[in-house]
Amino acid sequence: MQTSLKKPQLHCRNKHQDGYDFAKLINILPELSHYVNQNLYGNLSIDFADPMAVKMLNKALLFSYYQVSYWDIPDGYLCPPIPGRADYIHHLADLLARDNQNHVPTGKQIHVLDIGVGANVIYPIIGCAEYGWSFVGSDINPVAIKVASLITQANALLKSTLRCRLQKDYKAIFRHIIKPNEFYTLTLCNPPFHASAQDALASTQTKLKKLGKLTHSTQKTVLNFGGQHAELWCQGGESAFISNMINESIQYKTQCLWFTSLVSKKETLSVINKKLKQANVVESHIVPMAQGQKISRFVAWTFFNQHERQQLLSKNTSKIEV
Repeated sequence: MQTSLKKPQLHCRNKHQDGYDFAKLINILPELSHYVNQNLYGNLSIDFADPMAVKMLNKALLFSYYQVSYWDIPDGYLCPPIPGRADYIHHLADLLARDNQNHVPTGKQIHVLDIGVGANVIYPIIGCAEYGWSFVGSDINPVAIKVASLITQANALLKSTLRCRLQKDYKAIFRHIIKPNEFYTLTLCNPPFHASAQDALASTQTKLKKLGKLTHSTQKTVLNFGGQHAELWCQGGESAFISNMINESIQYKTQCLWFTSLVSKKETLSVINKKLKQANVVESHIVPMAQGQKISRFVAWTFFNQHERQQLLSKNTSKIEV
C-alpha cells in the first residue's frame, strides 16, 4: 500500500481554496443573508453549528459554482461541507490521470458509482460539473432516493448523467446495484463512520464544544450537518463497512477500474490493509486530504495492472491536462 509523504492541503483545482465569498453568495441566494454575521475576527461567516445555516451555504455554493438551479433536502438529512467533497472528486481525477498520460479523462464515458448518494447528490453534482462524468447513485433510504431523483430531474446538469437506484438489501453494497453488463471507471463512498448512535452523538458533542456551542453534556445536541441512521453509523462502524466493501468488490473485480472509499479514522487503515492483502488486489493507495485542521483520506484499490488500466482509459478521447 502506497502512502504520500507530502502534507495534504486543499486540492489545487478546488474552487474553494480561498474560502467563501459571502457577498457573492448572498447575491446568488439572498436568503443566506439571514445566517451571515461577523465573526470574532471581523470576517463574514455563518454559525456552522446551525444546520439551516449550513444548508443555505451549501445551496448558495451549488448555485454559484456547480451549474445547479434547484437543490433542497429534507430536515435531518446529511448536508456535507462542499469543499471536502470537491477534494475527493479532484483527487479521484488525479488517480485516473496517473494511468492516462497525466490527463484527467472527462466526459460521460467515465462512469462513476456513488455508494450512499444520499438526498444531497453532492458528489454527482461536482463530478458532472467539473469533469462531465456520468453517475449511478445508490442508497438504502427510499426518501433519499426520491429526493435525489427530484434534484436530478430539476437540473439540466444531471438529467442525462445521473441515475438513482434504491438498494433494497441492507447487507449489500455492490450486489443488486452493479448490473451484469455494466463497467465503472470508479466507485466512491462516504461510509457511515460510527459504530452506534451514541458514538455519532459523542462525536458531534465534541465538535460543538470546540465551537463553544455546547456548555454541558446534557444540553440537547443537533447534528450541524444532519444525517440519517445509515448515513452516520452502522454495526462495526467504517472498519466493518469498508471491509465488507473490499470483500464484495472481489465479485465485481472485472467490472470496475478503481474501487474507493473515504476513511475517517486513521486506526481503520491497518484493518483495510489486511483486507486488501487477503483480497489479492493488484494495486492500492491511501490518498491524504485536508480541509483546514481536519485530516482525511481515501483508500483506492484495483484488480487491473497498469497496462490494462491504460488500455481501458485510452478508449476515452476527451481529457484535460493535470
